[in-house]
Amino acid sequence: MDSPNILLSSGGRRIGLLQCFRDSLRRRRQHAEVSMTDAGTTAPLAFVADRAHRVPRVGDPGYLAAVKKICVESSIRLLVPTIDTELPVYAPASAELCSTGTTVAISGPDTVTICGDKVATHEWLTANGFPTVQQTTPAGALAAGWRLPLIAKPRNGSASLGVRKIETRLELRALEERAGSAADPAKDMTIVQEIAEGKEFTINVYVNRAGRCICAVPHWRMETRGGEVSKGVTVKDAPLIALARQVAESLPGAWGPLNIQCFRSPAGAVKIIEINARFGGGYPLAHYAGARFTDWLLDEIAGTIPAEFDDWTDDLGMLRYDEAIYLPGSQLR
Repeated sequence: MDSPNILLSSGGRRIGLLQCFRDSLRRRRQHAEVSMTDAGTTAPLAFVADRAHRVPRVGDPGYLAAVKKICVESSIRLLVPTIDTELPVYAPASAELCSTGTTVAISGPDTVTICGDKVATHEWLTANGFPTVQQTTPAGALAAGWRLPLIAKPRNGSASLGVRKIETRLELRALEERAGSAADPAKDMTIVQEIAEGKEFTINVYVNRAGRCICAVPHWRMETRGGEVSKGVTVKDAPLIALARQVAESLPGAWGPLNIQCFRSPAGAVKIIEINARFGGGYPLAHYAGARFTDWLLDEIAGTIPAEFDDWTDDLGMLRYDEAIYLPGSQLR
């Protein structure tokens, strides 16, 4: 079995994800580099990865060319995007990268478009009959007299950035006025959603090349910090698993790791609020529960399609804490 070099794109602080890949390589007795890219010099992963490559920011015209050069020169077999803003860049370029020997762990452009835009996500969920929250614009909520409080989010936001609770109509009117004065309302639009009741769950799912969702691992998001789960517990909940499989297999061209965020009310009603077409921040909990998506990605680039798997550990908890890297300050400039 060959040794597949792996590149985590925009690696930032994703040390847990790197450790999952190293765990998979160790189990397979493969020796390969797990490298990273980042636009800055102070990303913690840069000092843990086998190699660190500095690249332009994702929106820079030279970004993709810089990544392609790294992939060729470092013999990268698997490129793993880690942030939402990369996905629209990599999705249309995945075939070209594949032709040079690099597989991008990404779903097709249609799924990336659906998941990257909260308006498109809501429209797709509704059109396909999946349970979701009510959603509209600030103007729409005012006109319809929606009850407060509401949740406001940037249309294209991620990692909970810009998410806020709207308690008064004065706040709602301020959002409406800001949207009306934006230079590009479609880009800068804020949407509002009803507040879903109950416990929040993330469901990590893996879709193989045959289009089958082979695994779905729900975890209860007990506590979050900066948009990522800091305390969580796996929950082998059959209705959540069945719903997640149906959603994942209905997405057009879904492949690899995705995650679905939802709430379940005390009465058992589920409402999906977001879908992310990438590894979620809480993925390591699924990995150490036995659902090793990183194994399956390595299987697939080696030509093996992984089969369905549900033998992961129920009621496994994860408590995250901070660690530090100490090094000369000159390395951070």
